[in-house]
Amino acid sequence: MGLKETRTISILGCGWLGEPLAKELLKQGFEIKGSTTSKEKLKRFSEVGIKPYLIKMDDEISDLSNFLVCEILIIAITSKNIQGFTYLKEQIDHSNISKVLFISSTSVYPLPNDWVTESTPVLDTPLAKIERLLNSSNQFNTTILRLAGLISEDRHPGNFFRNGKVIRDPENFVNMIHREDCIAIIKQLIFHDLWGNVYNACADAHPSKREYYGKLINEYRNELPVFEEGNSFEWKKVSNAKIKSVHNYQFIHPHIFYE
Repeated sequence: MGLKETRTISILGCGWLGEPLAKELLKQGFEIKGSTTSKEKLKRFSEVGIKPYLIKMDDEISDLSNFLVCEILIIAITSKNIQGFTYLKEQIDHSNISKVLFISSTSVYPLPNDWVTESTPVLDTPLAKIERLLNSSNQFNTTILRLAGLISEDRHPGNFFRNGKVIRDPENFVNMIHREDCIAIIKQLIFHDLWGNVYNACADAHPSKREYYGKLINEYRNELPVFEEGNSFEWKKVSNAKIKSVHNYQFIHPHIFYE
């Protein structure tokens, strides 16, 4: 099924990332179904054209049959409930969905004191188990998008460490991505029909925590950060080479506020 046949996209988890993603996909002419755990959001979704669903990721999720009537399912929830995802996978298997985009995290990678790529072995974490679970289906193709630390103007890293909160491991490197790049990359994956793949999504810049937070906290809040010295130096830098090779993707925020 190509993009021309794709009309309806369901987004499981219309939160900090999922809601603006839904609004952007509406602009592209898609019909969007969006889920939330908050009853207060249902009216807001309807007002902007998102068909709202109240769904909680419990061990036995309520009937998802209507929500899963779509061509593409985007899973953008923070839950790591294996039983809940097992039930979800069974529901997808019995639907007509052929394409699933799972929003994962670069936290699945260890700290090897080196670059990590999509081929780097991952840790045995609940998130990695969910990735494997979704990839095990013969009924749909899953693309895994591993996002680095998430930032935006309303989630400014200058606010991450407030009221004297200590920053550990100041010599370690940061791996982050702006929400606008997350949405742009997801659109690329959908528009170019890139299914059955794994991609890292991380900005170009990898300053140390000392450089990054020292600069941003001082500029954003006019405060000096507090660093915890003497920690072990274990780090990773997340490679974005693969996603940049996808139709020559160029990051909107390559320096993650660190120009």
